[in-house]
Amino acid sequence: MAEKMNLTDAQWRERLTPEQYAILRQKGTERAFTGQYDKNKAAGEYVCAGCGQPLFESDAKFESGCGWPSFVRPAETGAVEESSDLSHGMDRTEVVCSRCDGHLGHVFPDGPRDQGGLRYCINSASLDFKPEDN
Repeated sequence: MAEKMNLTDAQWRERLTPEQYAILRQKGTERAFTGQYDKNKAAGEYVCAGCGQPLFESDAKFESGCGWPSFVRPAETGAVEESSDLSHGMDRTEVVCSRCDGHLGHVFPDGPRDQGGLRYCINSASLDFKPEDN
C-alpha cells in the first residue's frame, strides 16, 4: 500500500465536496439508497474519493439490499483498516482507507457465506468509480 497521506483540515476541505468531507473526515453516513454507486453494476474499480487508493473491485460487489454499496472483500490485503466503533450505542467495525484514514463505512458478518461471510457496507460519497477499459 502507498505511504500514509496527511493533510491539514483546510486541505481536506478544499479537496473534498462538503458531503465527502462530512463522511470521510467526520465519520458521517449518507442516507440509505441515495448514493450514486448503490445500484452501479458496471465493471471497474472503486477508489478512495480522498486519496485515489484502490479499495474494492466490481467483481466483489453484491446486492445486499441495505441501501449502500456492499462488497465481500477489499481489492487488496491492506487496502482498508478496521477498528472497533462503539458510537451511537452500537458495537460495529469501522472501515477506513489505509492510506488517508478516511472513513468509508462498516463491515458486518452477514455477507454471502460462500464468499467469506462479510459485507463491507460503504458510503458512495467515500468512493470514486473507475470504469474498466473495454
